[in-house]
Amino acid sequence: MPTLIGVAATLVLCCGGSMIVALVGDPATTDTSTAAGSAPPPVTEAKPSPAPPTTPDSKEPEPEPTEDEPKTYKIGKPVRGGDFEFVVHGVKCGINSVGDSFLNTKAQGVFCRADISVKNVTKKEQLFHADGTVTAQDGSGREYGANGTAGIYGNKDGAGFLNEINPGNSIRAFVYFDVPKGTKLTSITFDAGLFTFAEDAVVKL
Repeated sequence: MPTLIGVAATLVLCCGGSMIVALVGDPATTDTSTAAGSAPPPVTEAKPSPAPPTTPDSKEPEPEPTEDEPKTYKIGKPVRGGDFEFVVHGVKCGINSVGDSFLNTKAQGVFCRADISVKNVTKKEQLFHADGTVTAQDGSGREYGANGTAGIYGNKDGAGFLNEINPGNSIRAFVYFDVPKGTKLTSITFDAGLFTFAEDAVVKL
């Protein structure tokens, strides 16, 4: 041990203070930014950018108005469609043919039969024709027109086909729609007519 102490003392005396630095610090890991005569750079905080001034022209655009969906009604409730007031009493589907054994018509698919009352609510006689006035819709958005031939064979005295109805009077008729097999109707629409500002009436089934 005395010999080692002597060697260390000799190394210190011969090489001076630079040897001491080499022993206590590795140049590869020593931070030299705080060496004598240098100072760490000042720390500055990032300031948020000021928000741009708002002007009356910088408002967010308002959403465009959407068209209102037509008002819907339930089965059994009176609805106004043009010159008439309608009531849907029920709908039955799956009918293959209409008429008797001598006079009849067969469906391309199957008939759906709507039981409908029609009342003239104007002050003049009005002509009612189901074909072109009453349509039916299914869940996929397909629309079906009334079948006039089935209406003739499926009603007494051709009710629902070119009927003249006086003010306050009403008729009750079956309106038929020829639809593909398996079709489920979801609504019936009554056309308000071309020469009126009234909206079409829709009955949900």
